[in-house]
Amino acid sequence: MTVPQIAELEAPAAWGTVDFISDLHLTADEPLTFAVWQRYLETTRADAVFILGDLFEVWVGDDAVNPSASPVLSFEDRCMQVMAAAGDRLALFFMHGNRDFLVGQRLMDRCHATLLQDPTVLHFADDRFLLSHGDALCLADTEYLQFRQQVRSAAWQDSFLAKPLAERQSIARGLRTQSEARKQSGQTYADVDTDAAKQWLKAADANTLIHGHTHQPSQHALGDKQRRVVLSDWDAAANPPRAEVLRLTSAGLQRLPLSH
Repeated sequence: MTVPQIAELEAPAAWGTVDFISDLHLTADEPLTFAVWQRYLETTRADAVFILGDLFEVWVGDDAVNPSASPVLSFEDRCMQVMAAAGDRLALFFMHGNRDFLVGQRLMDRCHATLLQDPTVLHFADDRFLLSHGDALCLADTEYLQFRQQVRSAAWQDSFLAKPLAERQSIARGLRTQSEARKQSGQTYADVDTDAAKQWLKAADANTLIHGHTHQPSQHALGDKQRRVVLSDWDAAANPPRAEVLRLTSAGLQRLPLSH
């Protein structure tokens, strides 16, 4: 595969703690996960928080935030307010996932957040960490990768965003129903391709890849001192609940399960 262009981000010397989260799939239908996320962003002692994709179950465009200046806050409005409050007190970064690739600069500006290219190298404490959502590395999922190429094109996005908001929301509900049906049928999703991950790491001059997407939190040794660290998805209503932060300090990486 061709390695995409890799962006670089230098962590300021003042950063002592960096948090990574992904795959929260926030939706109005699951208020407990939203509450855990809100409390986490209000209380984390991290200097920077990196959201590596799929923060939202679906995002149909930034105009979903208070589209009619209604005094009643929508779910999207509430999410924006939580992010904006966090963005006021820490460095907040967002990377597109396969569910929220339509998040745009408008939302980032309102949340005081920075939109990250996928992939990006974070240079922190004399080390280099390659950050990605991870979906582009699941090479065996050819059907999804074809869909990804289509919907990430400017032409497709311009056409979709030109549709009325209500129509986009209806389309999104249909896609979510299809996704839930796939889960219920027991279909499994492809994992990250090891050779591709190693290729990306070599191109980035990094030894650690941090990503989400697969919902299989673990750490994989890839050889040649390379490793792949997978973030947890979040579901605070599950038994047992899932809500985990990956924290980076000068001492290394640590997984922090959150209680609700």
